[in-house]
Amino acid sequence: MADTGGGSLPRLGPGAGASASGRGLARRRRRRWVRGTAFGITGLVVVAAGAGWAVYAKLSGNITPDEATAAELARYEKERPTSLVRDARNILLIGSDSREGDDNARYGRDSGTERSDTTILLHLSAGRSSATAVSLPRDLMVELPGCRRPDGSRSAPRFAMFNQAFQLGGSACTIRTVEKLTDVRVDNHVVVDFHGFKEMVDAVDGVEVCLREPVDDRAAKLRLPAGRVTLNGEQALGYVRARKTLGDGSDTERMERQQRFLGALVNKVRSNDVLLNPVKLYPVLDAATSSLTTDPDLASLRGLYELVRGLRDIPMEQVQFLTVPRESYAYDANRDQLVEPEAEKLFERLRMDSPVVVAGDVPHGSAPLRPTESRDGSYGDPYPGAFTKSVVTVSPPPTFRGNTAAEDTCE
Repeated sequence: MADTGGGSLPRLGPGAGASASGRGLARRRRRRWVRGTAFGITGLVVVAAGAGWAVYAKLSGNITPDEATAAELARYEKERPTSLVRDARNILLIGSDSREGDDNARYGRDSGTERSDTTILLHLSAGRSSATAVSLPRDLMVELPGCRRPDGSRSAPRFAMFNQAFQLGGSACTIRTVEKLTDVRVDNHVVVDFHGFKEMVDAVDGVEVCLREPVDDRAAKLRLPAGRVTLNGEQALGYVRARKTLGDGSDTERMERQQRFLGALVNKVRSNDVLLNPVKLYPVLDAATSSLTTDPDLASLRGLYELVRGLRDIPMEQVQFLTVPRESYAYDANRDQLVEPEAEKLFERLRMDSPVVVAGDVPHGSAPLRPTESRDGSYGDPYPGAFTKSVVTVSPPPTFRGNTAAEDTCE
């Protein structure tokens, strides 16, 4: 073959064309496979995203936004307390005794009224280093403001039991009563009924408590042996609501029992067995959001997540429960009144986001003790005149009767 000056062309051997054609076909097949795989993965992502959105929408849809309360509180904004510490939050937790609905009707006839069976003021410190839950007795005698009733009329201000606030004007009246009593700004509120409480307990496969003696309460349909017992939702509801057949029958002891149960529930929810197991986590979220009525800021999964996210790293020793210092009302032993100035000391610490210390051995209805104070209130100077320089000391915070979520109910 003559040289053309451009170099000789390589000779193609037999079958070379077929080989090139085969490689082209393989490349086209690979491209189709890659495109098909990409489409498949995209489809799975879309399906997963759709399922995730459906779950999110379902859980958010469980929550009822309390628009009426928000509107009523806005009406009285000028008279409400202001928040003194940025990032600290105060949330009012209200347990409703509503008998509405088939599941709640078994606990008695619906008289057309709804009271707050349990009310807890939950203070979350700035930085979320601690959480303090303060129970407010339902029989506490307080000044109720004039409130908007469900029918649109307004009640006159009155001196009455605390739980009548919810009966008169729902969450708005209860919040305004708490703010008037404590001068603490309520940032959010959550209302949960009997059904929602039971579902939450069942979703975590029950909560363990310790009973010093057997329980046989016909009214609550509750029969339990002594010792460690894991309560299901129905049993737990009877346990935290029972009054006359457990302990001394006082509402104070009932509140302490509720506090210890809530501590055990917090421990169970925060355990890795629940939070790291999607199969268990979804029913917990579903139960936690169902039967909830909250202010509009919390009435979504995102709102609740933002709240809970700051709580997950709080040590159990810093999740505290206590009852506001109270004693029998002077004119009716079946009612309560605040112990002053001890109650005001507690409210001031909540307002200022100051540390609150609890201990189980502080006597009921007594003034909170300082760690350096003796039981008889004496201080004394064992070495009078021994020091010539004046020493300025910072008083430790007062100690209130209560417990933490870290405490074992059987100890």
